[in-house]
Amino acid sequence: MKKLLLGNAAVARGAYEAGVKVVSSYPGTPSTEITENIAKYDEIYSEWAPNEKVAAEVAIGASIAGARAMSCCKHVGLNVMADPVFTVSYIGVNGGLVFCVADDQGMHSSQNEQDSRHYAQASKIPMVEPSDSSECLNFTKAAFELSERFDTPFFVRLSTRVSHSQSLVELSERANDELKPYEKNIPKNVMMPAMAIKRHVVVEERQKALAEFAETTELNTIEDNGSEIGVISAGIAYVYAKEALGEKADFLKLGLIYPMPEKKILDFAKKHKKVYVIEELDPVIETYCKSLGIEVIGKSEFSLLGEYTPAMIKSVVLGEAPAKSAEIGEDIPVRPPVMCAGCPHRGTFYVLKKLGLTVSGDIGCYTLGAVAPLQNVDSVICMGASVSAAHGMAKARGEEFNKKLVSVIGDSTFMHSGITGLIDIVYNKGNNTVIILDNSITGMTGHQDNPTTGRTIKGEPTRQVDLVDLCKACGIDHVVVADPFDIKNFEKVVKEETDRDEPSVIIAQRPCALLKTVKYTGHCEISADKCKNCKMCMKLGCPAISVIDGKVVIDDTQCNGCGLCINVCPFSAIEKKD
Repeated sequence: MKKLLLGNAAVARGAYEAGVKVVSSYPGTPSTEITENIAKYDEIYSEWAPNEKVAAEVAIGASIAGARAMSCCKHVGLNVMADPVFTVSYIGVNGGLVFCVADDQGMHSSQNEQDSRHYAQASKIPMVEPSDSSECLNFTKAAFELSERFDTPFFVRLSTRVSHSQSLVELSERANDELKPYEKNIPKNVMMPAMAIKRHVVVEERQKALAEFAETTELNTIEDNGSEIGVISAGIAYVYAKEALGEKADFLKLGLIYPMPEKKILDFAKKHKKVYVIEELDPVIETYCKSLGIEVIGKSEFSLLGEYTPAMIKSVVLGEAPAKSAEIGEDIPVRPPVMCAGCPHRGTFYVLKKLGLTVSGDIGCYTLGAVAPLQNVDSVICMGASVSAAHGMAKARGEEFNKKLVSVIGDSTFMHSGITGLIDIVYNKGNNTVIILDNSITGMTGHQDNPTTGRTIKGEPTRQVDLVDLCKACGIDHVVVADPFDIKNFEKVVKEETDRDEPSVIIAQRPCALLKTVKYTGHCEISADKCKNCKMCMKLGCPAISVIDGKVVIDDTQCNGCGLCINVCPFSAIEKKD
């Protein structure tokens, strides 16, 4: 049976058909839907882990125990799971083990544009890269089979475009999912130095076997159109190149992108007058080709930045000028990303800006606190860094600076990697104020549950982490829960906690406005008689509030009646209408 599937859903289907038994992940765009789709298969145990390192370790443990297992993340999540990933390269597998990593060329939802192929090289773990949904399914199944054949974990590398585009796939039945036998094997599974030294020898022998396999595997294919131009490519870049060049070029499509074949590439290059390497981000394939002595055209003509297009490739390879796009007769204003109407974080940032505080920010919807008019986030580094970085800032600049400094971090992000930073503040005698933005969900990646919500990935009730008790257990004596929409009280709380000579935590508690359980009603209206046009409400940055013909108006099609603007207006000019 054929079915139209999203790339991520096809990976999930591939895992199902491969007989996978355990999947542990942390949500991160563009990888999130893989695990969300896996959760629909009752035959597979699936979970959201607190972070990617834990997720990888769960999958590794399942593999050692004899189950086929998988862990999925976005490219920056691979940084978090790198420690166990590098070591399991030495251990190998019992049941097949696959790590799915989705890169984000163009940084549609990420803080950097790193190329995960470097991780395959550095960890000496083989990597496949599908170019469409059909290959997402088939390459995932192949990765599990090859993982067990070569006693190695496997990477499946995706990209935003492959993850989030749809194409037809051929569905098959689920494979036998019986557990592999488990036997105690200390020399293989215990990576203390004496064992690891011997396992490194095994890894290098494995590399040789994989290099030989790369020469003959059907994952690497050649399309011979009788052209003098040869193109070496992989993944989504291959799709763009194929669309741009059609039969005007021959293609060597690399499905196994680490390790790459030597003889196959050399033979392909010899048959062509010009060889182009077309790959997004870093010159990984190009560097390998040049190490073989092949003169290829790559990053000298193509960008190191962002996504490619068929028009760009056609321009470089065929010298054809890109077709002119349709022109619009008037300038259209740019619409910057904003927090949703009713977003609970809006009140927090309104108060922080009013108080003129320095804000150490983190990864989540609340990163938009850096955007005008709120415009009050001083730094964003990575998950959990808001807490640790603020501690460093305070130690660098002294106590007085610290009283004008706060960290902001979401509930899910705090569980991911904020707890250790909080412990560091307590242990090393800091007195920072940390604001946990508790919106009752993992918001940015699409409403996934986490340890603070009391529900599993399948919606089953579970033990809920109590943030107040957790912070107190870390050594914080002053933990205050406050509603960020109660502007006067929230401002009072922030002033009190930042003025302390010891560390404190404020839990800004209000659920995400988009949750099904949140039932705001009606909408807000501005009374023309009472409004003084002071534009205080405009400072909220609510998308429902704008200025038309010099007057502030509220668009009732966008307003959800959250009432924050009512709490801000100094003249009681805004009223709730049901």
